[in-house]
Amino acid sequence: MPKLTFLPHPELCPNGATVEAKSGETILDVALRNKIGIDHACEMACACTTCHVVVKQGFQSLAASDEDEDDLLDRAWGLTPVSRLSCQAKVAEQDLTIEIPRYTINLASERH
Repeated sequence: MPKLTFLPHPELCPNGATVEAKSGETILDVALRNKIGIDHACEMACACTTCHVVVKQGFQSLAASDEDEDDLLDRAWGLTPVSRLSCQAKVAEQDLTIEIPRYTINLASERH
């Protein structure tokens, strides 16, 4: 089973966390199951950028993003070459290290 390491985030995961994932699950599903409350204002419909993450290690193991995700990522705060929408990025067989950006373009946090 691949492991996802979430780097410390001052509000969502202050101490960081390493959790197990199943291949085919989205990064967001894994985070939410493990009580890491990444914002997801569009309810995982690939219609916003609030679930933006930076995949620091293991990025190459993810399937390529599609055009819809790429268009949305262009609007994400703190975009990097290894950015993904966590609702769209599915875990493969490789471990991932994930940074949750400190800010989003969401004006009000949904805190699901």
